[in-house]
Amino acid sequence: MPEDAPRNNLPFEPRRKRDKKAKRPAPPQVSAASREAASLSAIPDAVSRRMIRRMALFCGVPSGLGIFSFFIFYWVVSHGWFDIPPYAVFVATLGLFGSGVVGLSYGILSTSWDEDRVGGWFGWREFTLNGKRVFEALREARRTAKAAKQNPDPS
Repeated sequence: MPEDAPRNNLPFEPRRKRDKKAKRPAPPQVSAASREAASLSAIPDAVSRRMIRRMALFCGVPSGLGIFSFFIFYWVVSHGWFDIPPYAVFVATLGLFGSGVVGLSYGILSTSWDEDRVGGWFGWREFTLNGKRVFEALREARRTAKAAKQNPDPS
């Protein structure tokens, strides 16, 4: 094909060359005080590792059983041991996947949020303590929003 002949572009090929993107401005400098405040509000590594382990246990096990239950039901029906109606399969797997979702929240709330204290194996004491903290924070946020709505700031 001669070099001066027009070329047919592929459907996904750009029609013309794009201009180079302008350089982004440098990000603003973060002060040491704001870095310290961010690190205080961040979840400590030890606590986040505990949360991940608990979420994997309390969410992963029921979700894995929910997936595995399809194979179990298929095996039982294909061998003719029981005649399982489809709604029973649906209810059982829905219950297992639903308990996985609940287990995700329980994994977070049953973790000791104190970096130095591991907490119990099942975490019921931590769950009740952290649940009270969450509901108190929600209640306080609702009070603050209601007060701000009743007394708007004139400035």
